[in-house]
Amino acid sequence: MSFDIRHNAAARRFETVVDGQHCELDYRLDGQVMTITHTGVPVPVEGRGIASAMTQAAMETARAEGWRVVPACSYAAAWLRRHPEFADLRA
Repeated sequence: MSFDIRHNAAARRFETVVDGQHCELDYRLDGQVMTITHTGVPVPVEGRGIASAMTQAAMETARAEGWRVVPACSYAAAWLRRHPEFADLRA
């Protein structure tokens, strides 16, 4: 399943709306280091891969921008362990 994930750089957030539910991945940016602080998917739409898709979008953005990543959010940390192809981004 694909989702329309938008990078709201001004708000430091990746976001999408699924079935009317707002989902988000929040981050801080300190220089060239993106710290993922929160991934939120409401219960009515969990289990569809939305958090994974937002995390992948964040990692792909980090790679394109030359950023390193600190997965402070427990979901992002677990996702990064399951996706070694992005391990080079870890700060």
